[in-house]
Amino acid sequence: MLATAPEAAWPQAAPPPSLGLQSPAQQPLPAQPERQQIEPSPPRDENPGLINEIGKLFEKSKSLLPPLKSPSETIDDFNARTKDAGQSLSNMAKPSTMVSGRAACLVSANGAPDCKAGADRLCQSKGYKEGKSLDTDAAEKCSPKVYLPGYKRQPGDCKNENYVTRALCQ
Repeated sequence: MLATAPEAAWPQAAPPPSLGLQSPAQQPLPAQPERQQIEPSPPRDENPGLINEIGKLFEKSKSLLPPLKSPSETIDDFNARTKDAGQSLSNMAKPSTMVSGRAACLVSANGAPDCKAGADRLCQSKGYKEGKSLDTDAAEKCSPKVYLPGYKRQPGDCKNENYVTRALCQ
C-alpha cells in the first residue's frame, strides 16, 4: 500500500457539491495509527467465586484419593480374595474329629505353654495330619527328693507341665 503526503499530490479540480454523500473514491483516508507492540496483559487475579473454589477442591482431591483401578485389576483382586476364601472354606468343610489322649505342650521362648505342637502330636498319633487343642491340663512335676521327710522345698525343685487332653483333628 502506498502512502503519499497530500502536499505532493497533483492539483485536482474541486469536487462537485453533494448532499453529504461521498463516493468511496472521494472519501478521505483515515489516518493509520502506528503499529504498537502489544504487551501481554498481566495475569488476572483468580476469581474468588464459588465455582473457582469448587474447582480447587476437585484439584486437591485428586492428589488425596487413591488412583482408580482398571476393571481388569479389580477383577484380579477379587479373584485372589475369592481363592483365599475358598481355601478357608475347604478347610472348614473337611471333616474334623475330636480325639482324647495326653500330649505334652512345649514351652515357648517367653515361658508360656505352646500347645499347638502338642495337639498336632496327639492328632498324628491317631492318624490325622494336624489338630487344635480343645482342652488342656496342668500338673506339677517334682524331683523325688521333694517327697523325702524333712526336706525343705527349694525353688526349681518342681515345674509345671501342660498337656493337651482333647484336640480337634483334621
